[in-house]
Amino acid sequence: MEKRIALVTGSNKGIGKAITQRFADENYFVIAVDIVKDAENNLEKEFPADKLIFMTADISNEKDVDTLFKTIIQKYSRLDVLVNNAGIIVDNLIWNMSADDFDKVINVNLRGTWLMCREAAKIMREQKSGRIVNIASRAWLGNRGQSNYAASKAGVVSLTRVLALELGRYNVLVNAIAPGLIDTPLTQKLEKDVLQKLIEAQPTKSMGKPEDIANLAAFLASEKTQFITGQTIYADGGKSIGAGM
Repeated sequence: MEKRIALVTGSNKGIGKAITQRFADENYFVIAVDIVKDAENNLEKEFPADKLIFMTADISNEKDVDTLFKTIIQKYSRLDVLVNNAGIIVDNLIWNMSADDFDKVINVNLRGTWLMCREAAKIMREQKSGRIVNIASRAWLGNRGQSNYAASKAGVVSLTRVLALELGRYNVLVNAIAPGLIDTPLTQKLEKDVLQKLIEAQPTKSMGKPEDIANLAAFLASEKTQFITGQTIYADGGKSIGAGM
């Protein structure tokens, strides 16, 4: 296969779907991964077979991840780009949060990202090339009611820095994107007054679009990008400037 191969997790909707679509449009062959196939967002119907394949995997499950990467190696022999987008949110103030809800978020957002990075690193180190883009969050700086989510994304930021150090000598670049308030199916479920308050707290007084994150992911994955690694790039309308507001 002559096309560069990109794997995108959490590809069914929102930011993940936008990234998947952008990479397919950029002439990558995309392996779109999510925990289930979404009948309403069937990416395989939107793109021909030479552009995209959909695979299911629970990224927090080591056996699922191992099977996924064995299949990729058997079918394609390499992996050029990994975008770790899959994640979950279970919010609550800490005195109301159960240990199970803490574990759920850490297991998907941090453990799952680590498992995916570990297997991708083995391939990319051997082929001496690759790009890993981890989707963190502006929330890693701190958000009330998100002690589990913020901690998981802080872990993703640190993981990104470590992998950049470990993989740099093998021509593998690892960076993170920290999105802020993005117009996704998740934010659309918020009560209108809550959403409006969040928008008003933005320096831009607006939400970002999934395409904003997709554009940045495509830039970081590009072969033209040769000297950026270990970085966390904010795409949050400037909200990180006043993170505690």
